Amino acid sequence: MTTGIWQLSESELLADATAVSHQIQLLEARRIALVAEIDTRISREKLGFPGPAGWLTSTTLLSPSKANKIVALARGMAAFPDIADAVNTGVMTVDHAALILTFAETPPKNLPDEGRDVARKALIAAATGPEARTGRIRAAITRLEDSFGNKKPPADDTDRNELFASKTLNGRLVLKGDFDAITAEKLLTALSPLTEPRPAADGTQDDRSPAKRRADAFGHILDQYLASSNRPIEGGERPHLNLHIRLQDLTDLQSRGDKDDITDDENSRAATESDTDTVDPVDINTGNPVDTDLATEPDHENGSGGRGEGGAAADRGAYRDLFGDGTSVGWLPWMGPLSRNTSRQLACDCVLTAIVMDENGSPINLARTARTVTAKQKRALTARDHGCAFPGCGKPAAWTEGHHIWHWGDGGPTDMNNLVLLCGFHHKLIHHSDWEVFIGTDNHPWFVPPATVDPYREPRQSHARAGPHIA
Repeated sequence: MTTGIWQLSESELLADATAVSHQIQLLEARRIALVAEIDTRISREKLGFPGPAGWLTSTTLLSPSKANKIVALARGMAAFPDIADAVNTGVMTVDHAALILTFAETPPKNLPDEGRDVARKALIAAATGPEARTGRIRAAITRLEDSFGNKKPPADDTDRNELFASKTLNGRLVLKGDFDAITAEKLLTALSPLTEPRPAADGTQDDRSPAKRRADAFGHILDQYLASSNRPIEGGERPHLNLHIRLQDLTDLQSRGDKDDITDDENSRAATESDTDTVDPVDINTGNPVDTDLATEPDHENGSGGRGEGGAAADRGAYRDLFGDGTSVGWLPWMGPLSRNTSRQLACDCVLTAIVMDENGSPINLARTARTVTAKQKRALTARDHGCAFPGCGKPAAWTEGHHIWHWGDGGPTDMNNLVLLCGFHHKLIHHSDWEVFIGTDNHPWFVPPATVDPYREPRQSHARAGPHIA
């Protein structure tokens, strides 16, 4: 019987924590070794992804960034056995290995070959054992780069330019950039006239902080860019903002506009749509675009949900409201959920493209004759699939293509019930492997893996709808 932690003596607590930490190091090393073997032995077709990172993210709790890091370590350590040995024996952390591996793979340009080996061994020694400190390792690498690196001044070196954009858990975006002097000068010049404090008409001082004024200015620059016609084409359209929200969530706009302002007339829309619109939201209705009084919220008095009868159906309906297809609140293709109030505010200042959805959140057919997916169909597919629909993928909709489930050449129509969004890799995979896709009774894509992946060939839900489900 395992002894409870609370029952351990002080010395046992310390010893167990040390032992567990060492075991974690060894397990991390084994995972890296396993991924290295998967990378060399198992085909992309069998994985169902372009590489092990996507498969790891799909089948474990690892984030994409962590999975990519593991794959990079697995591939890199194959070329440097001394780094791999230090990790496999548990005397060096994975983080320190990644730091040294980056140096070993891209050493300073003027460092001789023999110097590279000596430097790598010194770095490994400095990273070995519990006294290893990241700061000392970084300092040593910096000295080597200063002494043997590119002689171009850092301010002039465009090869060092980087811009990171990371979504946070609370739905925000954090930017981190490192630019050469000329790029930085362009940015600061564009921001400067927009960051001046602007007192109110009554003389009240602008109480925004400098950082807030810069952020507002950056948003203004983006607005100007998206409003211009000089933009590249992506996914068949010029970049523009899309908002997906149910019609019923916009019906309380009456104080700001008539109900007719948020309904769609297909004939008039064709005349008013312009690629200069900066905001192009998509209404997601639950079945009937006119009758906005349909019961979609749970009936608390009767204990049942508006999506079905009986306890199980009610539970499933309540679950879908919270987790199903992301349409019970506003939804942005890149950033995800958006509050209803902010969605309404955004919708007030734009022309709406209404796409009627059935009770399962699937758009009705929009066209039947064209071979290629129209711009409006792409928006409807984005509202349904959110991005690449292949289970575990979910690449942004802008990076996807419309795939004909029943091939066009075989007589398949360009209907919503014959289309699915797939990224380039999974589009090819569906065409050239035993993976199959069909539209289920819920009007959403389902994928059937080949027997080499799942001997039972159990259908899998699309990426946007996959997850735990109430029975």
